[in-house]
Amino acid sequence: MSDEFNNIDESEEMDNIIILNDENGEEVPFEFLDLIELDGEEYVVLLPVEEDEEGAEEVVILKLEDSEDEDQESYVSVDDEEVLNTVFEMFKEKFKDEFNFVD
Repeated sequence: MSDEFNNIDESEEMDNIIILNDENGEEVPFEFLDLIELDGEEYVVLLPVEEDEEGAEEVVILKLEDSEDEDQESYVSVDDEEVLNTVFEMFKEKFKDEFNFVD
């Protein structure tokens, strides 16, 4: 997927499902798991609704960015491994009793 995803329309959210557009303009559904704040920035933790070919479930962490359109949110990928690891560790600690994490 590309570095930037745009939420199609917040009114399309249903039961924590958000639809993002990938770099090809294809709609990709994700389950919203959490919003994590780190160093004044907000990060969303998403789970793809459709499993990959191997059946593995990996979360996607994207940074929330301000958008000019109030009805849309923009998300960008995070390239900093340290930030990704910190956000994921915060998520794991918060939900340690609800999810079975595999290292």
